[in-house]
Amino acid sequence: MSNPTPPVVPTASGRVAGVWRHGSAAFLGIPFAEAPVGDLRFAAPVPHAPWDGVRDASAYGPTPQRVALAEVTAIPEPSIPGDSTLNVNVFTPAPGDTAAKLPVLVYIHGGGFVAGSPASPWYDGRAFNRDGVVTVSVSYRLGFDGFGWIEDAPANRAVLDWLLALEWVRDNVARFGGDPDAVTIAGQSAGGGAVLTLLGVPRAAGLFHRAISISGAAGGLAVDEAETLGRRVAELGGVEPTRAGLSTLDEQTILGLQARATAPDGADGDPLAGIGQLISGGLTWSPVIDGDLLPQPVVDALRDGAGADKSLLLGATDQEFTGALTPFREQLATVPAAALLSSFGVPEATIGAYSAAHPDADTADLVGQFVTDTLFRAPALAVALARGQADAPTWLYRFAWRSGANGTASHCLDVPFWFDGLDLERVEDLAGANPPQSLADDVHGAAVSFIRTGEPGWAPVTSAVRTAHVFDTPSHDEAGAFADAEPVLAQRV
Repeated sequence: MSNPTPPVVPTASGRVAGVWRHGSAAFLGIPFAEAPVGDLRFAAPVPHAPWDGVRDASAYGPTPQRVALAEVTAIPEPSIPGDSTLNVNVFTPAPGDTAAKLPVLVYIHGGGFVAGSPASPWYDGRAFNRDGVVTVSVSYRLGFDGFGWIEDAPANRAVLDWLLALEWVRDNVARFGGDPDAVTIAGQSAGGGAVLTLLGVPRAAGLFHRAISISGAAGGLAVDEAETLGRRVAELGGVEPTRAGLSTLDEQTILGLQARATAPDGADGDPLAGIGQLISGGLTWSPVIDGDLLPQPVVDALRDGAGADKSLLLGATDQEFTGALTPFREQLATVPAAALLSSFGVPEATIGAYSAAHPDADTADLVGQFVTDTLFRAPALAVALARGQADAPTWLYRFAWRSGANGTASHCLDVPFWFDGLDLERVEDLAGANPPQSLADDVHGAAVSFIRTGEPGWAPVTSAVRTAHVFDTPSHDEAGAFADAEPVLAQRV
């Protein structure tokens, strides 16, 4: 029989009433900051003021995402209207039990830093709660609002959102049964990039203790690049690049302008222009290396020892964005891969080495795999090797199991395995019918082990040994992980 009385937990701002589920409780849409509107629109986040009475936390709050990213529809990520968009969602098996001291997982969603929603059913912490882990998902400002350069506004507003959310967890999670001294941050895609970024943020050092980067797309714009983009948005909008000027433009206008400002030259006439942009420039709205909040690019910071006291688990799927060129396979049949990569600015030596490492791939597959390696696999290897130089505890993995729906280990395929949610909506669309529960047990089990102990169950990477765990059926360990991505790594370093 279900409990008719909702669970109520006191927070630093006031009491919240959640909902019971089987064996756990959910507290949704708890604001950790004031609504980023009006004078606060382009400001640093401000902790939410206290409220009287009991606040309803039975439904997800408004999301910064207003329009889902059309290119990534694999994960159901709803857009919820409203102003108070900076929220946390807490899933716990021990609401109100301050003596429980359960380990905590804080999850940061992906979406290329321009989209994504913490309200996805895929990010529900039900399975982690079953395994004794309190789970928190967080929101943050996206696109220009979160990362855009403005003359008189703080840089990296989205990073400041992450920090304030983590401070909320530090100050409140014990009331939800969690241990503020055992916090693991995790994220996928841009969320994985956020995790890597936070390892290099000095202000974040005491706010978490372990980190999981799932297909982390680590951004890192130089200040001058960010300023050029910010001025371009203001110019297109016909306003000054100031808070006052940009505040005259509504959300929908800004969304349109940020897309126009970052559109590759010739994109209207060339459907492959966006692929070239990903290879040459990566994610355009992303954390800015401002010399203050983010003193150095991620890999440089990690090589110099930033975050070396924290265990890190990271990896990627084998064919993240490889399928991006599948629609152009016939069109590219007579186009040499070397010519296409060269047109995207890839050096000749890199093209030769990469082609030699993929002798049987046609143009669509080879260039698509190059995108995967540029954005995900080579950066994961670079991070692991940098941390190896700093003697920081690091574990690598590959997610190699191929979907029954599309025959590849594609972007987002691994997320329901991490969350042990193979029965959730849209999973069959991405994974095919009857994805293996044994693999979910392996992947989710590694995550739980890491969150609890700091070790996922296989050998760490060192300066001399590069072992990875390969998630497949069956899973196994592998020496020399990501060797086929090394030509891309050599180009990047």
